[in-house]
Amino acid sequence: MSEPEPPAPPVEGWPEESATRLAKAKALRERGVNPYPNRYQRTHSFGQIIGAYGEKTLDELESLSVPVKVAGRVVLKRPQGKVTFATLSDGENRLQVYLRKDDLGEEAYSMFEDLVDLGDYVGVAGRVMRTRKGELSVQARELTFLSKALLPPPEKWHGLADVEARYRQRYLDLMANPEVRRTFVSRSAMIAEIRRFLDARGYVEVETPMMQPVAGGAMARPFTTHHNALGIDLYLRIAPELYLKRLVVGGMEKVYEINRNFRNEGISAMHNPEFTMLEFYTACFDVGDVMAVTEELVAAAAERVSEGRPVVYKGREVAFARPFPRVTMKDAIAAAAREAGLELPRAVLDEAGPLEEWTRSGALRGRRNAKGVELSAERYAELSHGKRVAQLFEDLAEAGFWDPTFIVDYPVEVSPLSKARPDDPSVTERFELYAAGMEIANGFSELNDPLEQRQRFLDQLRERERGDLEAHRMDDDYVRALGHGLPPTGGCGVGIDRLAMILTDSPSIRDVILFPHMRPEGGR
Repeated sequence: MSEPEPPAPPVEGWPEESATRLAKAKALRERGVNPYPNRYQRTHSFGQIIGAYGEKTLDELESLSVPVKVAGRVVLKRPQGKVTFATLSDGENRLQVYLRKDDLGEEAYSMFEDLVDLGDYVGVAGRVMRTRKGELSVQARELTFLSKALLPPPEKWHGLADVEARYRQRYLDLMANPEVRRTFVSRSAMIAEIRRFLDARGYVEVETPMMQPVAGGAMARPFTTHHNALGIDLYLRIAPELYLKRLVVGGMEKVYEINRNFRNEGISAMHNPEFTMLEFYTACFDVGDVMAVTEELVAAAAERVSEGRPVVYKGREVAFARPFPRVTMKDAIAAAAREAGLELPRAVLDEAGPLEEWTRSGALRGRRNAKGVELSAERYAELSHGKRVAQLFEDLAEAGFWDPTFIVDYPVEVSPLSKARPDDPSVTERFELYAAGMEIANGFSELNDPLEQRQRFLDQLRERERGDLEAHRMDDDYVRALGHGLPPTGGCGVGIDRLAMILTDSPSIRDVILFPHMRPEGGR
């Protein structure tokens, strides 16, 4: 007589074990047990039990006989005859459950033994106790099925090691790796502190369009979509900046937004096409005022997450002590060149001809930047003087700033929305804040002369015609808004994800975004 065919998994691609788990769900229903009930009234989280009773002795808990109803996912089962020890997780903490046949009764105990799998979510009613070996536990009097898991959990709950699987299936990552949950709790605390900081200073939180007729506010490639009813192309926003400054024109003099931006660019340890930014704007501020607020805000966020402990990123401390140093872009390049053994006098950076000649001279031959890109003469050949300076900073200097440092005096060619310095119109009143070798904030005195802004946009359009797809587009309505009078204004954007990376010691931006974008499974 041939063996019967094993039951097929309920969904194509699921493992064979799923068929067995589905059969157990059916057996539960046949016993009159709903494996997916609507509600369960628990009385305590595991953290509350551990906090209130973790220091109590066995005898103290016996005399107190505290009744509780808890719920969690089964991550361990250890049957020992008429007794079973199980470990449950509620996502934040784990707690042992002590099950005895004499307490539960034959039917309920056998149901737990035979029909509960690792990964199932169950409710347990009983009393807080401590085992003879000293383990804080709940002695079960009643068992309730809350969700039958048809798919098995990560192997032995030892942690989900496959990095790609962790990002694709964040739910398993959170189940298996408790430190991942702590990362996102810390990120939430950081954002809460930023909101508290700005709210306390009279800023108003606002929301601006995610889909925009003109992709503006930054130099980046947008995602494009089409609105059928209006018959127009729209762009997922690359930044909220131009809308927030329209609000300042309208009289909302202190505004901020924490929300998503979208840029159709590469993916790396520091880049995700969808990311979170804080942007805030203040009437009557200039770049110095904005730096002061940014410094205070970032330090407050670091204090909230670190709780006074040193911030360590990739094994190295990042000191958020104020005041943060201020270094001009050209001074940063000259210092980095000296450290690299390059002959690049500071004065060369001021003159277009000498700097172009230096980049053509072969001085950088054989060198690569921190990203591994070869610094060939061709890399700088077609750039304007200001863009050549900015590129040299990116290639030679930016990765060297570990403790928070403001880089100031950005060339006007790479700062189309910034005010020029009155004493040197070749550079702008702009800063970027670097920490752990990454840019984490960008701010400036906002350009509020409508005619100069229009000319800057026209200059950017010429850059687009020459092939720069990241050059800024013309925004006639924004120019019109400036025509109604934008007061002196300072603004700043802070990269929430990158700041979270540093404060939670996460080496990749994907580690601080719950659902990062990835190639399709099995895709090229």
